[in-house]
Order: sequence, then C-alpha cells, then structure tokens
Amino acid sequence: MRLTVAAARSLAEQTMRAVGHDAADAALIADHLIDCELRGIHYGGLARALSIVDRLRTTDNRRPAAVERETPVLARLDGGDQIGYVVAHRATRMAIDKARASGLAAVAAHNTWYTGMLSYYAEMAAAAGLVTMIASNASPWVAPHGATEGRFGTNPICFGFPSADAPVIWDIGTSAIIHAEVTLHRRLGTPLPEGVAFDPAGVPTLDPVAALAGAFAPWGGHKGSGLAIVVHLLGMLAGSPVIPPELAEFGFLIVAIDPGALTSAEQWQADVAAYAAAVRGARPVAGGPPVRMPFDRSRDERRRRLAQDAIDVADPVYEALRAVAGRVA
Repeated sequence: MRLTVAAARSLAEQTMRAVGHDAADAALIADHLIDCELRGIHYGGLARALSIVDRLRTTDNRRPAAVERETPVLARLDGGDQIGYVVAHRATRMAIDKARASGLAAVAAHNTWYTGMLSYYAEMAAAAGLVTMIASNASPWVAPHGATEGRFGTNPICFGFPSADAPVIWDIGTSAIIHAEVTLHRRLGTPLPEGVAFDPAGVPTLDPVAALAGAFAPWGGHKGSGLAIVVHLLGMLAGSPVIPPELAEFGFLIVAIDPGALTSAEQWQADVAAYAAAVRGARPVAGGPPVRMPFDRSRDERRRRLAQDAIDVADPVYEALRAVAGRVA
C-alpha cells in the first residue's frame, strides 16, 4: 500500500490514540515512526506501531513520568512505563536546556521501552548546536560473542555533531539484526538472513519465531559485543536493572556538550563541515560509489521520499493498523 506522508502520519497518530496516548504524545510518537519510514527504516516505522499495540495489550503499567533527581547539569527520570519515544524526547529536551545553560549536561531515564532511533534525539540536539552521546539498553535478546544465550539488548549507541553544513550523526545498533526487523519478518512470514540468530537450543536459525525465542548474534564479533556491554552498563547507570525484563525497564542516557564552552562554536562547526567534505572527497575504491559520511544515506532517503510524498507499507501491516485505528472516533 502506498500512502502520502500525511496519510501515513494520520494512521500512526490514530493507532497511538487507540491504545491510550493523548493527542500530543500520539503526534510525537507518530513523528518518530514516520521519520523512520522516510529514512527507509521500515521495520522501525509503521510496523513498529503494531508492536507498540501488542505490548500495551499484554502489559500496560503506565503512570506519569517524573523527575527523581535534578541538579543544574544532571537529571534522572522515572519513565513510568511510558514508551521511550515520549520519555527520551523529554530527557533530550532537558539535556538541551541544561547544556545551553551550563555547557554540559547528562540526563538519564529508566522504566521505559522502545526508545527508537537515537539519531532522532541527536538531530534535535544538533539543531540546538550541541554535541551528544546517547545510549539505550534493552531486554536480553542478544548473545555475547561466543555465546548463544541473550545477555544484552540490541543496545544502540549514537553520537551527534552540529556542523556549519549538515550535522554529522552516527547511530548504530550493536546486534547483527534489530529486534524490530525480526518482528517484521515474523509478521510477514519471511526468513531471516543467515548468521544473525539462534533458536532456543543455540542452533543457528532463519526462523524469526525461533529467533525471538532464542537470541540474536552481536554485530562486529568481539568488538561489537564489547560495545554492547558498555551500552548495557550505561543503561544500568540510567537506572535499568541488571537484566531488564521483556520490553520493560530500559535505561536511556544522553550526554550533551555545548562546543562554545570549550572553543569557538562557529569555527568548530565550520571545521566539522570541512572535515566532512574531506571525508566525502576521499578517493573511492575502484568502481565504487562516492564516499559518504554517516547519516548521508538517511538524509538523502528522507529528502527523496518527502519529494515523492509517498510511503510504501506492507499490506498486512497496513490492514492491521487500519483495524486498530478504526476504533478511534
């Protein structure tokens, strides 16, 4: 099914209203989901809305999020079992305000789930002229290098840098496949790629149902596994338990720095743009495409889809969303 961007956004908002989000939170969540679709990350877009519905139908302990601790440069939020798109957005706004005032800030949040693309929050901070480091842990879906049992989540980590040109943003998951990808494969009845998952007995599998009951492989061997462990510990610093339960009690941490507190912000952003141009100008391998900076692909995909005003959604996902959204008057 092909939708206009406005129609896709409306469908996402109506779906979120149908599971109890107010208009403001529904719009915020929908903006995040549609940004995923625009960037070509379909498993994190409208398909993710169905996973949100599934989770809230089985477990819904939502209560208002609250600030537990706060200083001029630090804060910790209890997310109240609210979805991470809302909690992390609030944490990011707090980090931006504190870093603008003090030059540096760290804001943590726990008791949340599904924080989505960390680059979404890095873009917010970069637009405010701030450098960020962001990490979020999750349920133990991923096996450490050399193991077949889950001990950490898909555990994304992200860095964002404002620039005189486009911001430089590097956002990666630390697993060989993302939980949302496996869930979408299950919805569509399609096999997984080879080498990314294990079944409950520790045998490599292409079956998404078996993988969701077993574990995913880490990205990047022992190096990626080590990075995932670091992210897990940062999530624990934010307040998550040692092993978060299924789709609950994730930890989120954002550190924001104002470059102007250390140097000339204007000159630094010009230097970031100059360095990005130098990287893109590097000689590519014979027969290869031009060299890209991190986030170039996402930015180009978003620009192209906005120009086309078109988002393609798998028919089973579209029909399921319509069934949920139809409950909203």
